[in-house]
Amino acid sequence: MTIHSTDPFATPDEEKSAVRRLRGRLAAPVTLWTAAGPAGLTVSSTLVADGDPGRVLGLIDDESDFWDAAEQSRRFAVVALTPADRQLADRFAGLMPAPGGLFAGADWIDTDFGPVPAGTRTWAGCRLESSRAVGWALLVEAVIETVEAGPSPEPLIHYRGRYRTLGG
Repeated sequence: MTIHSTDPFATPDEEKSAVRRLRGRLAAPVTLWTAAGPAGLTVSSTLVADGDPGRVLGLIDDESDFWDAAEQSRRFAVVALTPADRQLADRFAGLMPAPGGLFAGADWIDTDFGPVPAGTRTWAGCRLESSRAVGWALLVEAVIETVEAGPSPEPLIHYRGRYRTLGG
């Protein structure tokens, strides 16, 4: 039996639109967005804007359970993921089975913004400010109300359809 190093079901590069190929060539941090409910979604299109107040912007799936929960509560957490979180990222992206639900099998800390994985982590508590359709996604803008800056381990990166690390 052979395990593929790439997704055998992925659309070949030459069949992707030029915009999709461009997006695939831009490295992006992998984050987990959670809201009370609980609900969560892996998001690799996240941008943090410094200012007073600071803001977080992201492109998400408007049909996700996360969006339903965040829109209702108007609050959510954004967690920076590390290479050790690959399975967590896949689970919340819907790429890996989640027996017992997305939040089963791991320790979580309840916050006013949504659950965050237990352990010393970097995460932000956000208040939803606005949203609008952009392309095939929903652009979400939120005010950052709190930041927990844990250790600074290597981030998990999404590049060319795969998870990567800064070292490769």
